[in-house]
Amino acid sequence: MTDEVKETFATASGGRRAAGGGSAPPAPPAPAALAAKVRTLAPSMTRSMQRVAEAVAGDPAGCAALTVTGLAELTGTSEATVVRTARLLGYPGYRDLRLALAGLAAQQQSGRAPAITTDIAVDDPIADVVAKLAYDEQQTLADTAAGLDTVQLGAAVAALAAARRTDVYGIGASNLVAQDLTQKMLRIGLIAHAPGDPHLAVTNAVQLRAGDVAVAITHSGSTGDVIEPLRVAFERGATTIAVTGRPDSSVTQYADHVLTTSTARESELRPAAMSSRTSQLLVVDCLFVGVAQRIYESAAPALAASYEALAHRHGALRADRGR
Repeated sequence: MTDEVKETFATASGGRRAAGGGSAPPAPPAPAALAAKVRTLAPSMTRSMQRVAEAVAGDPAGCAALTVTGLAELTGTSEATVVRTARLLGYPGYRDLRLALAGLAAQQQSGRAPAITTDIAVDDPIADVVAKLAYDEQQTLADTAAGLDTVQLGAAVAALAAARRTDVYGIGASNLVAQDLTQKMLRIGLIAHAPGDPHLAVTNAVQLRAGDVAVAITHSGSTGDVIEPLRVAFERGATTIAVTGRPDSSVTQYADHVLTTSTARESELRPAAMSSRTSQLLVVDCLFVGVAQRIYESAAPALAASYEALAHRHGALRADRGR
């Protein structure tokens, strides 16, 4: 093994997200999550790392039989690139990746149906559109669930449950998800805001301090109007959370906890915002339910009170329909 590869094996990732001290690193993803990881992370990889990732996802059985040198030769890359790719996919080293590849190959050989192509054509019948969208949504949710770091999720839930107040930042479709999270939190008696105006988001962030939480929702991880308020909140001492499809993107440098989402492959009639919204909503629901569990004694009465406050409106609507 070359010195460069040894160094890559020995080097651990740093940053404020590792500030928890001696906490154990997250467990490597299960074999079933490998393909999801590749789909999620490949767009942010270098081209050489993409070749390695695409190779292992496309032929897990063949790659599982290769040494690190063999896979480097197959993909026209270096041993260090292979090891870096393994680490980015969540494995401590190439040996762990090979074990996952062998497990994935065994699952595929057991008769599981291969993934189908779901590109929507402009002349597709509406029934086909429904079937293809349903498949993509299911795949996106499965990939997000498989790749979600439950240690990071648990830490984010704990911070939200104890927060004095929470700000949630998102632009465009991500702002709809931000509003969904804040509305849920308000229903269980927590103080939460989702400013849609970028200037208001920054002025809100200035008021945050230790004990508060700021959540940034951005699929690309590079949306300036989301990164700026998160940076301000980070610098003010608030606990920061990033929900993003790019775990190595700019937004994560200001995040204490990173929750990675997945998306289906983009097409002309299915932009990234559609599937990213689906995966973001899953993460938001996980956060909300986790928080509600932690503060159940106060959350349950708050939910009951909100239902009761709105009951007469629903009753009036039913009465109007009956006339």
